[in-house]
Amino acid sequence: MATRHQVRESVVGLLYAHDIGNEGNDKFIEELFEEKKIRNQQRVFALGLYEGVQANKEAIDKAVNEHLKEWELEKLGTIERAILRLGTYELLFTDMDSAVAINEAIELAKELGGDTSPKFINGVLDALKKEL
Repeated sequence: MATRHQVRESVVGLLYAHDIGNEGNDKFIEELFEEKKIRNQQRVFALGLYEGVQANKEAIDKAVNEHLKEWELEKLGTIERAILRLGTYELLFTDMDSAVAINEAIELAKELGGDTSPKFINGVLDALKKEL
């Protein structure tokens, strides 16, 4: 069974795939969940995160853009964009503890992003948290 961190990692992968043009990926979602052994409650959690980000993408992007100092969300790397969207969704639309949501995003950035990604992700999400 997958951990919540592994579920989030898979959701980032789905957001990445969607962002680069694989929009009709329902079959891919099922295959990924099966491959990663995301089942039962973890599957519900994963779908909730993925569908939540997609349903609230406009509000999420607006919130992130307000906290990017010299950047625009669309000019960031696709992985960083996916991690920021997931982290922002968890901060704004779930009851997840903000420290947990930010820490998970930082860990994902360490694993999947570039060298400066963790610090960048932390700065943006921390600024967003302070505004809440």
